[in-house]
Amino acid sequence: LKAGGVAGVCVDLILFPLDTVKTRLQSPQGFRKAGGFRGIYAGVPSTAIGSFPNAAAFFITYENVKSVLPHGSSPYLSPATHMVAASLGEVVACLIRVPSEVVKQRAQVSPSSSTLRILSHTLYHEGIQGLYRGYKSTVLREIPFSLVQFPLWESLK
Repeated sequence: LKAGGVAGVCVDLILFPLDTVKTRLQSPQGFRKAGGFRGIYAGVPSTAIGSFPNAAAFFITYENVKSVLPHGSSPYLSPATHMVAASLGEVVACLIRVPSEVVKQRAQVSPSSSTLRILSHTLYHEGIQGLYRGYKSTVLREIPFSLVQFPLWESLK
């Protein structure tokens, strides 16, 4: 729980400026109008708040699913166990990650608005569904990554 949470926070905070630049480059309004290099840490509060529980949820789910799935003596079964556990971990973690990402990305392209204002605006105008915009596509993006990463991680460790 702690290791996964701390690792997630460190990675997210270190890579945040690169993510902001990427988001602004992809913005329909263009890089400069989305803020350019100004306010490069806009949206970091939502990332900081969501990062620890997101990573912790993934690793708790991953480890628990891994422990209840049959391990067997076959070395061929082990990668499948890790794949299933990692996939379910992503499904659970995205329940936390996606709302955090929605608020973060909106703050990145509108650096003059506060994270709390963006959250309130989204909830008022779109409801809870607005915070989960892109949930399915995010899960579909994350699962293939985990299908490769975690069996490799487990075999290399």
